[in-house]
Amino acid sequence: MEAVQVFSKPLVEDYGYSKQQILTHPQFRVKANPSDIQGKYPVDIAVFLNAQKKDDEVYIIVECKNKNRKDGKGQLEDYLRLSKANLGVWFNGFERLFLRKIEKGGKVFFDEIPNIPKANQRLEDIGRFKRRELKPTHNLKSIFKSIRNHRAANTIGSTREEVLAQQLINLIFCKLYDERLTHPEDSLKFRIGVDESPKEVEIRILELFQKVKQNPKDLFEVDDKIILDTNSIAYVVGELQNYSLIDSERDVIADAFETFIGHTLKGSQGPFFTPRNVVKMVVVDLLNPDENDKIIDPACGSGGFLVESLKFVWTQLSKKYSELGWSDIQIENKKIEIATKNFRGIDKDYFLTKVTKVYMNLFGAGTTGIFCEDTLENSQNWSLDTRSRILFGEFDILMTNPPFGSKISVTGEAKLKQFQFGYKWKQKHNKFYKTKIVQKTPPQELFIERCLQMLKTGGRLAIILPETYLHAPSKKYILQYIKQNNNIIAVIDLPRNTFLPFCGAKTCLMILQKNTLQQSNIIMGVAEQIGHDHKGDLIYRFDEQNKIFTTDIWDDTEAIQEELTNKSSKYVFSVRSKEIIKDCFVPRYSWNTKIEKAKIQAKKMNMYLISLGELLEKNILVSYQGHGSPQSRYKGRGNTPYIRVADIVNWGIYKNPTSMIPYEVYKSIKGMNSIDLQEEDILFVRRGSERIGSVAMVSPFDKQVLLTKEITVLRVNNNDIG
Repeated sequence: MEAVQVFSKPLVEDYGYSKQQILTHPQFRVKANPSDIQGKYPVDIAVFLNAQKKDDEVYIIVECKNKNRKDGKGQLEDYLRLSKANLGVWFNGFERLFLRKIEKGGKVFFDEIPNIPKANQRLEDIGRFKRRELKPTHNLKSIFKSIRNHRAANTIGSTREEVLAQQLINLIFCKLYDERLTHPEDSLKFRIGVDESPKEVEIRILELFQKVKQNPKDLFEVDDKIILDTNSIAYVVGELQNYSLIDSERDVIADAFETFIGHTLKGSQGPFFTPRNVVKMVVVDLLNPDENDKIIDPACGSGGFLVESLKFVWTQLSKKYSELGWSDIQIENKKIEIATKNFRGIDKDYFLTKVTKVYMNLFGAGTTGIFCEDTLENSQNWSLDTRSRILFGEFDILMTNPPFGSKISVTGEAKLKQFQFGYKWKQKHNKFYKTKIVQKTPPQELFIERCLQMLKTGGRLAIILPETYLHAPSKKYILQYIKQNNNIIAVIDLPRNTFLPFCGAKTCLMILQKNTLQQSNIIMGVAEQIGHDHKGDLIYRFDEQNKIFTTDIWDDTEAIQEELTNKSSKYVFSVRSKEIIKDCFVPRYSWNTKIEKAKIQAKKMNMYLISLGELLEKNILVSYQGHGSPQSRYKGRGNTPYIRVADIVNWGIYKNPTSMIPYEVYKSIKGMNSIDLQEEDILFVRRGSERIGSVAMVSPFDKQVLLTKEITVLRVNNNDIG
């Protein structure tokens, strides 16, 4: 069971119990009664007082089976009654609780406690330790996940995700403040003892928070409060009190922090989190910032690009100045100087800017470069502080994943008139021209323009954009604008799952250099998988030879990172800028890897490849356009299938029952002169972003369907062959 593995690890790494004291397999078995020789009830994890693992010396029982907290607690209590163990843990992989058994007057009672003792620690020592005794942990992600799930299920009062996340952030700051300002030999205030009431803990934490609000002042408002209920505060304190957040590895903190607030931030407003693997690819392998680069993210969300860039710059800085003989204090001062002077972030969401400030503060980088503003607003309407520290044309590097979507289009004539893309564009003689008509515009289009305004000449931009902008005829004016004065350095094709399950937009990552001549070769990369599926669950590579899934997560960004460094060419390749066909900058349409593999396979079968275009030119194939689309009010009101691009799946035609239309509507749209489908016709998707090229074979049961115009019918020309 996965939960057994997850909890066994911190028992050794965090609590200090030896592997010899722990039994998971074969399982320790609790006896139902004295005459039960075999032991009726198997225990998931048993911790013993020593390595001999005698039944009478079982110390802690961990139950991981039940998903339901109430049932899990009940079963754990039963096991404790029937065994010599006095301590128990229930953990279902998402949340956990700790129990102690009290035997008094011939009766057994149970009491929830804030945690279990570490090895060689007494029960009464829980929460009683000095600052120097705190240790970092590699298991923060699991701990933060448990906290998040517990408070979602048990917090009394406000249940809004954003409010609860803010409250937990406030408690994290109490923890950080306490660690920083407590002498190594003194006791901490962020603690809870085994016999201490939750109310005592709450009073102490609220006093601590009043001090926290004074430092750093720009993170909190005067009326900011901790409004979590008493028991929730005690729970969070109990979960975190053993560990040092300040001394933990920064990667561990970042991973845990994103787990902590990720569920809150993924919603209808767009993908606030760019996956960490994509961020690392941008920072480490494509941009390589240094200590002299001024860096900004004008849609910073939770600060992923900024934090990863800061980590990268600090690592290079530490190596450089250590070799020059600088002291640790000098290097740390230099790090803070660079963070304060060179890093900036903007987001219009107050909660997100606070999250980014917390994130930066967790890394010791301060909070002074993060601002809550509307990036697309006229900068003269920004606060004086923002205007003084963010100037257009001063940044060397800009990395961003702007909000995108037609449903959140920008309106307001004053705002739109700042931008060329705030106007309607028209095509004339294969070129686009801006008209005088102001129109509402999707934010991603305005962000392209604003980002370039912020960069200095020669500055580099990494931006994630909907794929439409790199190939669609209706958006060619965007590409025309980008290409006019800027150098397209690289384009990376990201899979549709990148932002799922929260946002299904198909995107590409583009790297530009402002006001620079176009280089002859454009770097391109194709990631077919991003490490998770459309539900957000991990996916693993499949071993075709042995027909089994491996333990390797299928994440092509790792291969792209490797190839960018080593110049290999399975996922990464280059295309001459002058040879881009029809202004299509989507990498996979220029990706020859699969074609070369197909050629090799064809040769083995004594065959060769020929293009569809050539087959059509030679009249071996003939093609017909799809019929058209019915009005939405007819869908689901008949028995005739309407086939869209999304219905061409795995060489088959999916007949969506919700899209069935009346036969009369089918006849009306198809008309007398449209094509009648025949068995063995091939349906080919010619438009539709990443679905272009999908095919399906028409069966005897598929001949009477209505096809959208984005689907082309291909048919062998038997007359010509005969």
